[in-house]
Amino acid sequence: MEVSKKIVFIKDWILNYVNSMQKKSDSLVIGISGGIDSSVSSTLCAMTGIKTIVLTMPIKQKTDQHNLSLKHQKWLKDKFDNVEGYTISLDELFNSFKSSLSKFDNDQGMANSRARLRMSTLYQVASANNGIVVGTGNKIEDFGVGFFTKYGDGGVDISPIADCNKSEVWELGKQLNILNEIIEAVPTDGLWEDGRTDEGQLGLSYKELEEAMNNESSINREKYLNLRKANSHKMEAIPVCKIPK
Repeated sequence: MEVSKKIVFIKDWILNYVNSMQKKSDSLVIGISGGIDSSVSSTLCAMTGIKTIVLTMPIKQKTDQHNLSLKHQKWLKDKFDNVEGYTISLDELFNSFKSSLSKFDNDQGMANSRARLRMSTLYQVASANNGIVVGTGNKIEDFGVGFFTKYGDGGVDISPIADCNKSEVWELGKQLNILNEIIEAVPTDGLWEDGRTDEGQLGLSYKELEEAMNNESSINREKYLNLRKANSHKMEAIPVCKIPK
């Protein structure tokens, strides 16, 4: 499907979903990080004409990352009358959380807790605005290698770009005239104070991951499968103990 047609299709899908809800929502609530995925997703939401609430939620954020999210927020508000933008600093909340759990300190756990605090914030804002929370994950992250936080950025109501590979998201971003700084920014999940990149954590670029996901003979296939296996619990239904009749 052509990029322009894909944009219309996803925009209409969001709109149709909201219109088909038994109790129709009044708003779409989405977190923006300054990355390409959230920038594209929030723009597609705004294009529906539905009230779109975009939140930047810094937690000890790298300045350049936070500045990109603020620039995109301004770009959206200038372009669409139905967009509201807010910055909700979660530094104090995170510090209190970390202090309260000092006996259980763990770097990976605290990184994931940032995503979970943001998820709780999104749902609080959604509740106050009769809204639904919109996800920003792409196909590689959500269904390829499970590169998301369980009950964090994985906790959403709808996922408009989850069937798009990262390369497709970049194509959508260019077609939507997303800020060039965002299109060219190195992908990062923004959960670490040292600003580590997605590629640094995964060991493969998104281009390599896409190729390995779609090509069984890829030289990176084994690395891809190992990543997928390690995170498979995120992509499967919660195990339930079935009691015999």
